[in-house]
Amino acid sequence: MSGKRSTAVVSALIVLFLAGCGVGVLPPNTSSSVPAPTAPPAPGDDPAAQLAALTVAPEGKMTGYSRDRFPHWSSQGEGCDTRDVVLQRQGADVRTAAGCKITGGSWTSAYDGVVVTDPGDLDIDHTVALAEAWRSGADKWTDEQREKFANDLGGLQLIAVTASSNRSKGDQDAAKWKPPVQAYWCTYARSVVSVKTLYALTIDPAERDALGAMLKTC
Repeated sequence: MSGKRSTAVVSALIVLFLAGCGVGVLPPNTSSSVPAPTAPPAPGDDPAAQLAALTVAPEGKMTGYSRDRFPHWSSQGEGCDTRDVVLQRQGADVRTAAGCKITGGSWTSAYDGVVVTDPGDLDIDHTVALAEAWRSGADKWTDEQREKFANDLGGLQLIAVTASSNRSKGDQDAAKWKPPVQAYWCTYARSVVSVKTLYALTIDPAERDALGAMLKTC
């Protein structure tokens, strides 16, 4: 018996044996016709869905709060701290001196549209203010977790803005303060929602409604 004929006979016998045992034999390429399962979109893919997924709760108390409970600005190496890194990232033509001291550059403050050339006129704002975070669940964190939050260079929590706009905001949430530049409302709301989602912070009903209204400007 030739090799090809022998192989065909063996294959036929295997098929008959499997059929007799009640084992189904799929025709070629049957598996490729079955669609792969798909997961529902993550809330983060849609800011409105992300907002809806946040836990709504009354604001907590300020008991025990201190900015010292959120250590900042932490060292980031090579003589730079968190503030220095934010200024370098967000400025144009940034100049530095020894020890990572920022000596000049140009920054546009997104909150009020002011162009700043003196780094001393800038504050690094926490998109979700430290006290607001405390009232939204950060009071239950460790100091190490609060330090990470206060120095988060990986997300949308830190932004260089004019000192005057930062201080007008203070520790208020979106229900009580919005950036004077309305064109920035969409980005601001997205940033707040993203930060609160990342850190599992709560929102109160008024804040939820204010963020939802700003998201409608997107």
